[in-house]
Amino acid sequence: MKKRFFILLMLLLPVLFLSAAVFGQQTDSLAYQLQRKKVNGLLTQRTAKFNQYFESLDMHTGIFGLQTKKDIRRSNDILMDFVKTDNAVFKELKILLDYRTTVQTEVLGRSQESENRNLSFMNTINKLRSQTEKLQAEAAENSKQAGHFKNLLVGAFLLVLAMLFLIIKIKSTKAR
Repeated sequence: MKKRFFILLMLLLPVLFLSAAVFGQQTDSLAYQLQRKKVNGLLTQRTAKFNQYFESLDMHTGIFGLQTKKDIRRSNDILMDFVKTDNAVFKELKILLDYRTTVQTEVLGRSQESENRNLSFMNTINKLRSQTEKLQAEAAENSKQAGHFKNLLVGAFLLVLAMLFLIIKIKSTKAR
């Protein structure tokens, strides 16, 4: 009885871990969904073979209700099918997990690419901001200098007018 319980425990333990790994993850990829269905089908086959194995252990077709070599061989054949199904489950699960890892890597790559692009945009914006500030400062300085030149031009114009007025006044006083 202890031996059967131990065998049952050892056989069910991987199913619990595998089903948690398979059923716990959700994604919207068609290939991923198909692979999950394949693994679920294999797990269903595994459960059926597990039940067949325990039924075969209870079969005693020999004299006085004992197991015969044929009963033991049948149980061993079922157990071998069970092991082959387990191997197929592990193989398909590896494909499923590899696919999941690939998808996660792609998503991470796209995320990093987007982050790098955003950082480039932010750097460009900061450069443009600093250039704009420099241009605004230069424009303010140029505006100040233009005001000074305007004042100088007005002063020079008034000086020329004053000199013309004096020249005309001096010529008009000499002519009289």
